[in-house]
Amino acid sequence: MSLSHWLIVAVLVMLLFGRGKISELMGDMAKGIKSFKKGMAEDDDVAEGMSQQRGPQTLEHRADQPVRPNVGSVDSQKS
Repeated sequence: MSLSHWLIVAVLVMLLFGRGKISELMGDMAKGIKSFKKGMAEDDDVAEGMSQQRGPQTLEHRADQPVRPNVGSVDSQKS
């Protein structure tokens, strides 16, 4: 595609959408990107705050309690 093709396409776009519409679209796109970045930053802040409040998580296992089988399993209901 040569330069003349790109100029024709640009003129057609300007005729269809107008100068004001294109600037509105670009402004809306910029607002969307800013709000997306703000939302991502807020999510990171919330996640970071939660991890600092909880601290490390540990699982406790007590060997004195036997493991009970699942009484309501699908296999026992079939028979």
